[in-house]
Amino acid sequence: MEIKKGSYTYEYPRPSVTTDCVIFGYDVKEGMSVLLVERGIEPYKGRWAFPGGFIRMDETTESGALRELKEETEFDVEKGFLEQLGCFSDVDRDPRGRVITIAYYALVRKGSVKGGDDARNAKWYPISDIPQLAFDHEKILRMALKRLKERIHFQPIGFELLPEVFTMPQLQALYEAILEVHFDRRNFASKMLKLGILEETGDRPKNAARKVPVQYRFNPDKYKEMKSKGFRMEF
Repeated sequence: MEIKKGSYTYEYPRPSVTTDCVIFGYDVKEGMSVLLVERGIEPYKGRWAFPGGFIRMDETTESGALRELKEETEFDVEKGFLEQLGCFSDVDRDPRGRVITIAYYALVRKGSVKGGDDARNAKWYPISDIPQLAFDHEKILRMALKRLKERIHFQPIGFELLPEVFTMPQLQALYEAILEVHFDRRNFASKMLKLGILEETGDRPKNAARKVPVQYRFNPDKYKEMKSKGFRMEF
């Protein structure tokens, strides 16, 4: 190792650093999707990938991820809403050279997107119909899906994706989309109601039995109280 006189710069190779954004979108009618961009340049020109790119010298990986997401898809995610997924550093993950990526993920309400910068197109793809991805993005996607499923047991993720007042079938559809499982309708409703984190609004369709609530609101204060006691949501 050689250190230049009067400098603290070490003579080591410097890998490039990129960020990638795994943005899961949910729609009450269409279910779960992930935001992808069609690459307009090599390598992997024409292949679909996550929005992302090289970070600048004056920005953090998170600010770089937000910038690349906006430039390539015209889609905004609030700062602080992205969560870091992990570092991906396989030596041969990028044909351009030694490139390490810091991946972020988020679960958001779907919105309009449009390809920009070096992305030829941007599109929401259903989780069940993901095309072949560029780089090591299939590996990143698998990890992001795993992390999302783990988080749902400890945090009330997804409630902000529903209308303020929602039905039990809508809530069940959301959890089924995230966990990729199917729940028995009665068992799911029974478990969710026993948690005490849902408030009945009192609104019922005509001729519905008085004892059957059909619309709810999420009670975040009750959830925080339960979480402080080491609560874990089980299905």
